[in-house]
Amino acid sequence: MKYIILLLAIGFVLTSCSEPKDQMLLTGTVKGLKKGTLLLQKIEDTALVSVDSVVVDGKSEFSFNREIPSPEVYFLYLRLENGALLDDRIPFFAEAAEIQLETSLKKFGNDVKITGSVNQGKLEEYKDLVNRFTNRNLDIIEQSIKASQEGNDSLISDLQIQQNKLIASKYLATVNYALQQKDHEVAPYLMLSEVFDANIKYLDTVYSVLPPKVRESKYGKELADFIEDRKAQ
Repeated sequence: MKYIILLLAIGFVLTSCSEPKDQMLLTGTVKGLKKGTLLLQKIEDTALVSVDSVVVDGKSEFSFNREIPSPEVYFLYLRLENGALLDDRIPFFAEAAEIQLETSLKKFGNDVKITGSVNQGKLEEYKDLVNRFTNRNLDIIEQSIKASQEGNDSLISDLQIQQNKLIASKYLATVNYALQQKDHEVAPYLMLSEVFDANIKYLDTVYSVLPPKVRESKYGKELADFIEDRKAQ
């Protein structure tokens, strides 16, 4: 009896060790989609590649199960039944968690709800934060076009100054947000994707406060390499 129990215990340990760690279970629905193929994509060596796919036939639900060693931005892409690819991709922060993604065929890429990913939540929070800068920048561009049509050079010059100040404010807001989120992988990601051309001291400041776990993440390592390259220039 003891021998059998020992074998069962060994078998359980071996099974547990063989199971992939850091698993992401991505489930969701594309309302209105009857037939098509959902492609799970990521960036590898600057190229966007498909790493998995799911065929949808009759039901709009889908699921992906993938090992995510380090939180990373993935993309969901849709190929319709006739082979046509939609123009929009859905970016999301993949991580080892149960993530739910809800969208529709009609508004694929525009009307999306994603839950379950901590970094995705932080990224959406950031987007809400900088949305006011984006809207103000659009206003300035509109005014600049009108001023150019009217030949109002003084107003064009003033608007350019306003735009420069706006960009600087957005950069500072991004850096401050990254500092606040230093315990999450979204922090180095924002520095690389949003303010990579900022003064090197800001990149250094954010990297210096990252805990070891985040420094060893995909974007933590990329930020370290990027800072080193910038300093070598």
